[in-house]
Amino acid sequence: MNPHSSTVEESDRGVLRRATVERVGLRGRRAPGDALVVLVVLGLIALSTTREAWPVLRHHTGNFLFTQTWNPQAGRPLFGSLGFVYGTVISSVVAVVFAVPVSVGIALFVTEYAPRWLRRPVVFLVDLLAAVPSVVFGLWGVLTLAPILQHWFDRAAGVAHPIPIIGSLLSANGGGGGSGRSLFTCGLILALMITPIITVITREVFETTPAGQKEAALALGCTRWEMIRSTVFPHSRHGFTGGVLLGLGRAMGETIAAALVIGSSVQVTRHLFSPGDSMAAVIANQFGESTGDFRAALIGLGVVLFVLTIIVNLIARAIVGNAAEATGTIGR
Repeated sequence: MNPHSSTVEESDRGVLRRATVERVGLRGRRAPGDALVVLVVLGLIALSTTREAWPVLRHHTGNFLFTQTWNPQAGRPLFGSLGFVYGTVISSVVAVVFAVPVSVGIALFVTEYAPRWLRRPVVFLVDLLAAVPSVVFGLWGVLTLAPILQHWFDRAAGVAHPIPIIGSLLSANGGGGGSGRSLFTCGLILALMITPIITVITREVFETTPAGQKEAALALGCTRWEMIRSTVFPHSRHGFTGGVLLGLGRAMGETIAAALVIGSSVQVTRHLFSPGDSMAAVIANQFGESTGDFRAALIGLGVVLFVLTIIVNLIARAIVGNAAEATGTIGR
């Protein structure tokens, strides 16, 4: 062994360590600056939109948030946002209910069951779904899916009628407005759009489960499904919850697809097959024709939607951050 060569290698390693420390230090110094820029941008967005909406928010504080009457053309215009908030939340919840089982199934198949040669094509297809523009989903929903669902709405309402709660949710009184455009249809379209988000995050948190824990469970005689229930699910629950909340935030903010399929009817109804409306959809549909207080009210809906999505994303980030800290994956 050449002593001189060893000295040179140790010197090189020292240089590399110092360079790494310097890079980490620079990154650490840049991170607060980057976060400050983001906070400033978010603050400017909130400030400017709130200022534009202030004429309506100031005079309709109670009515704007807690009533559902929306009549900009009345002699004394009424701006109640409750119907839009309700439609946004219900259609997003329907989307999450359908997207979560599909996303978990795809993530489990890719990480635990699929042969190696099949994993990459499945991941590619899921990523491809995320690349489809939302207007394409909306057009497909209103031209193809809604007419098909209208037929099934009537049949489902007839079957579920004797069942408490479910019969009310699927009641024929909802009707779908005769076109299939409804809160439920909108939820299905949104489910397609948020499935790639939830799938990607769920797959990544599933992959962080230590291989030793999974092998130990299998060595103790667990079946593969028992191993998943006893090790993968408990280890991934925080990250998975964060992924679901991120998908929920994405569904709440969707505009064009929701505007095309939700039905544009402002109401608070328990019938999922009834048409409804959402904050993003009404802004997209009516903003171009608005002036004065009407325009301020639409911007006020944007402020409410902004606050809701920020809250959901902050909760999601907190959960994902706690999960990463618990599993030791921060910075990987």
